[in-house]
Amino acid sequence: MKLVSNILKQETYSKADLIQLLESKGDDRALFFKKAQEAKLKYVGKNVFFRGLIEFSNICSKDCYYCGIRNSNANVKRYNLTDDEIISAAKFAYKNKYGSLVLQAGELVSSAFSDRIEKLLNEIKKVSNNELGVTLSVGEQSEETYQRWFNAGAHRFLLRIETSNSELYKKLHPSDHSFSNRLQCLKSLQKIGYQTGTGVMIGLPFQTISDLADDLLFMKEFDVDMVGMGPFIEHSETPLYAYKDELWPIEERFDTTLKMIAILRLMMKDINIAAATALQAIDPLGREKAIRIGANIIMPNITPGFYRNDYALYQNKPCVDEEPEQCMGCLDARLALADSDIGYSEWGDSKHFFLRTSS
Repeated sequence: MKLVSNILKQETYSKADLIQLLESKGDDRALFFKKAQEAKLKYVGKNVFFRGLIEFSNICSKDCYYCGIRNSNANVKRYNLTDDEIISAAKFAYKNKYGSLVLQAGELVSSAFSDRIEKLLNEIKKVSNNELGVTLSVGEQSEETYQRWFNAGAHRFLLRIETSNSELYKKLHPSDHSFSNRLQCLKSLQKIGYQTGTGVMIGLPFQTISDLADDLLFMKEFDVDMVGMGPFIEHSETPLYAYKDELWPIEERFDTTLKMIAILRLMMKDINIAAATALQAIDPLGREKAIRIGANIIMPNITPGFYRNDYALYQNKPCVDEEPEQCMGCLDARLALADSDIGYSEWGDSKHFFLRTSS
């Protein structure tokens, strides 16, 4: 077995190297976190960029076994923000110099849904003088639909693969959910010209450290521009809740997520990496810890507070009882703790995207 100090001198990592880093403890863990922090400061700097998150609907056609808003969950209070409520949230983001926002919702595929997103994109660009960047996170769609939205002003898209292991993917989804289609959608997004993001859940039932090492290699090989990944937190209204007693301890899921972020920063030094809100559900300073060792994106929730508790992908979601205005001072203070600055009024685009597309 190699010394971690020697692994960290390498420019590339084997699967065995990644497993060793994921299993590191004590001084080895501290050493590689320090190396990741240095890489972050060198390649993407101290700035952390805001993505104002608008969770505009929890209506979903999918039935993923891990998700609290899955179609079969009859106990969810469904909602769908009006266009005016969405535009009002976008105006809040613009006024408060967030730079960018994320439109996120349950997954729907229809001409009405496609038309609505296109209309919202046009209106958001209008009310922000074309200054707000827009990320979409609305699932699998046709390439034609992705192109329409790109033409209307969306320039980033987050579509999480959840796991790069196709057999594990089958255990997390009903038979009509296609792993190959997920991959094809990611390829379509790259082809069109989106800054393309993906991500995985960490600590899933049936998942191994070997799977997570493969996930890191997948993101490197796919050449992603941005990543959003976080710890798996079980939801009592989902099929996977039956495996709650077999999960890694929540502290281990949290720590492994930090390791995944740190390793990915070392592997792909100039991509954008989000500090997932789920980290804060486990540790009050979870997002700040992620930012310190590699993450450079944070997504303050600017969904009207009345709806937040109903967009429950997992349980114990933080900040559901706050209005967007309450987050501002809090985030300033939190990021200062992480020795970071806020990139106000900046899109904070992925540096990797421009290098990838220029070559």
